Amino acid sequence: MINVVTVKNLVAGYGHRVLIRNLSFSVPSPSFVAIIGHNGAGKTTLFRAFQGKIAYQGEILVQNQNLRHLSNPSGRGLVAYLPQKAAVNFPIKVHDLVVMGLFRKKRFFENYSSEDYALAARVLEQLQLSHLLNHDFTTLSGGEQQLVWLAQLMLQDAGINLLDEPTQQLDVYYKNKVFGLLQDWVEARGKTVLCITHDLQNLANMRGFLLNLSKPNPVLEPLSPETVQENQAFLEAGRQAVV
Repeated sequence: MINVVTVKNLVAGYGHRVLIRNLSFSVPSPSFVAIIGHNGAGKTTLFRAFQGKIAYQGEILVQNQNLRHLSNPSGRGLVAYLPQKAAVNFPIKVHDLVVMGLFRKKRFFENYSSEDYALAARVLEQLQLSHLLNHDFTTLSGGEQQLVWLAQLMLQDAGINLLDEPTQQLDVYYKNKVFGLLQDWVEARGKTVLCITHDLQNLANMRGFLLNLSKPNPVLEPLSPETVQENQAFLEAGRQAVV
């Protein structure tokens, strides 16, 4: 099995505050990887390193390409990112927001074509969101908005997808829906998903790996009910120790 992501001796942080120290792991393709840990363990810092937004030591390889030597991994279609708090504060139709997932394929100021909108509509149909096509995005529920953001991410068609707490503040129904979509994305579409989450309860039935950045020597662990339970106990014990 080919490793689609390889991290070697990564050291990253902010100034003198080092959050990630000598982190190494390899992700086989395609895979789902849940990234967990206490606040301040370096989860978002890891994603910032993948995007080239912070300086770091070590290597990050994506599809055997060293990200340090690439000027825009997102623009090249290697990496796509969904932030923890994606927000829109102006009226916009759902299909207009989703079609923006094709931005890297367009020239500057180039308009989206009818074929682009047809592709966006197909993605929304696959997610059973066709009924929202012409709705104002700002009027949707939190769960519906998150599914629309995932549709836009799917349209980017990147090999590696970074999601920062995609189920935060969602109810049980939409949490299950999102994790189910991510699992399908990996298994049916051959994508690799790295997902920061505090929602350990939904991980027990997922297939993939878990990376606990709060552990002294984090490694990829196969996801299972036992693995999730052990890591949840580890995090809870650590929180009590801090308190």
